[in-house]
Amino acid sequence: MNDVKKLWEGALTEIELSVSKANFTTWFKETSISRIEEGVVYLSVPNTFVKDWLLNKYHKFILRSLRNTSDHIRALEYTVAREETRRREPVVVPFDSALRTPELPIQDYYVDRETNLNPRYTFDSFVVGPFNELAYAAALAIIKSPGITYNPLFVYGSTGHGKTHLIQAIGNKIRSLFQNYRIFYMTSEKFSQEFFSAMQNNRIPQFKEKYRQYDCFIMDDIQFFSEKERSQEELFHLFNELYAHNKQIIFSSDRHPNYIQGLEERLKSRFAAGMTVDIPPPDRESRVSILKAKARLMKFNLADDAAEYISATIEGNIRELEGMLNSIMMKTQVKGRDLAFLEIKAILKNTSRPQKALSVKEITKVIADFYNIDENHIYDKTRRKEVVKPRQLVMYILREDCRFSFPFIGQKLGGRDHTTVIHSCEKIRKEVLEDPNLLQEINQIRALL
Repeated sequence: MNDVKKLWEGALTEIELSVSKANFTTWFKETSISRIEEGVVYLSVPNTFVKDWLLNKYHKFILRSLRNTSDHIRALEYTVAREETRRREPVVVPFDSALRTPELPIQDYYVDRETNLNPRYTFDSFVVGPFNELAYAAALAIIKSPGITYNPLFVYGSTGHGKTHLIQAIGNKIRSLFQNYRIFYMTSEKFSQEFFSAMQNNRIPQFKEKYRQYDCFIMDDIQFFSEKERSQEELFHLFNELYAHNKQIIFSSDRHPNYIQGLEERLKSRFAAGMTVDIPPPDRESRVSILKAKARLMKFNLADDAAEYISATIEGNIRELEGMLNSIMMKTQVKGRDLAFLEIKAILKNTSRPQKALSVKEITKVIADFYNIDENHIYDKTRRKEVVKPRQLVMYILREDCRFSFPFIGQKLGGRDHTTVIHSCEKIRKEVLEDPNLLQEINQIRALL
């Protein structure tokens, strides 16, 4: 019982640091772990209202906090303690979703312990559109001949664009086609944690042996290796070993490897040896398709006008689309009927994330960091080549994306004449048409913004 109490206290410590004091007191004060069975945590909550709120707002976060405290936790379920009888009502919830897909048996919601893959991430549930068709084609090519075609595969794009789904779908498909293949998925953060733990416990040989056995190695969020020299060195040697034996290697990141600050050149060179592909924000038509596909998967009838409106309101992030669909489904279940269009609009208005208005300074800093120059140089009168291009891009973004006037931009960037701003914007517009690499850089900057 002490272990159970210690586990929940550890998780609560992490939760308390990440939520407001009011939210922590309201939703977590009267919670406790009633029991743990076969890696499943049963969390006791005071009433159904708290259960529903935690389930919809904090479920993934709670599970992640528990798993950060103990690696043996694989799922989270809720029990409601009724005041009059203290009888417990189990509400089984898969670890990664508050809404269960009817087609899958309960065991298919748990991450596979051998591969660390989520069985829900498949090609059948992956919606292909103009925005991700190149990445999808590369994934299909890999499946036909793992370790030979496009090795390594490096998929990059901003959060919520479907990178994790795609790279895990590759792993799941390879596993189904090649029964003897040893496949493993992990995040770069987890890799670093295990590596430093191995160093502290003098278990580096065992660590190396563990990861060199895999036929397909998939690593997510490679950007977290920035400035981690020891972890990068270990990844470099692991990469060489796997690559030399034609083992398939797959990476993902929120940006192109060339623009990950603090990443060693020798790793960038290894990544460039295969296929590097971008997944940009989904276009509006693709967002509609994604919404409808997810609604069908949940056996939920989403009207066409509602799908169109949601897709027009929420741009770019697939996770936000799915979250909005979950909110609408929950509201529908509560009311016991289909929602009117105006009710759906009200939900979007109350729960969608407001667009952040970026300042000139914020945009300037992001672009300066992107090109690894001092932000203050953007405002200086210098004409150094490494500064001129970033400065022109700042002007271009301020004009194209923020719709600031030419005189305003010139004034904010060191008191320059508006004709200088016009010339810079026109120059970037022309170069974008001729240089696809520049367009790619601009898309990366927009994703960071």
